[in-house]
Amino acid sequence: MLALSSTATSLDLLPPSVSGEYFCRIPLNLYNSATGAELATQATPGRHLKLLETSITSQFIQVRLCEDGYVAWLSLDDLSALESSAKIYQHRHISRPQIERNIPQIIAFTKAAMAQPNYYLWGGRVGPNYDCSGLMQAAFCVSGIWLPRDSYQQETFVQSVSYEELLPGDLVFFANDKVDHVALYLGNSYYIHSSGQDVGRNRIAIDSLSDQGDKISQYYYEKVYSFGRVMESYCPNID
Repeated sequence: MLALSSTATSLDLLPPSVSGEYFCRIPLNLYNSATGAELATQATPGRHLKLLETSITSQFIQVRLCEDGYVAWLSLDDLSALESSAKIYQHRHISRPQIERNIPQIIAFTKAAMAQPNYYLWGGRVGPNYDCSGLMQAAFCVSGIWLPRDSYQQETFVQSVSYEELLPGDLVFFANDKVDHVALYLGNSYYIHSSGQDVGRNRIAIDSLSDQGDKISQYYYEKVYSFGRVMESYCPNID
């Protein structure tokens, strides 16, 4: 894309980074396109990113988040909220036994988020308002465990398990034509998720894996697609 003189000025004001990476000093919104019309995700303070200077307009620049490899658009007005990083982000290997020890903390995070006033926010990744996969990513992240950003990516990342094998902390995936929703299994056929306004509760709530619940629970029960277990922390394969 064409880099206009105003964009060059904005980048010139950003301190150079010896590592090629920056980190966020405050929560930032990232968008699906250079129009800024639709939220894609949000970055919490401390997250690392790279500027993709080949994709830039007069108002937005494309960036890649280092922890999950997610690519989205950042407003040039938010460049002042970035700090140059002396070191590149280092992914940590986390084993399944380590993950198991953190399941209570992960579940506690989702329940604490549910206890706060909240609503479903497409692209929401910073509390109090989340989308379904943003809540899952944020919950695991508190323990240093990374998941891919979107529900369909999370479904391909986890190890598939059967309903009979489900354990608290496993993920439940829902689909129409493809996976488009995810929840955290709590045990005893209950799960917690952030569901939307049109076909959900417009907030974080606990529902049951049963056709005997209310209309919303039944709707999601009919959409159940698969179950998965997080075996490791996600490390994106980026050239």
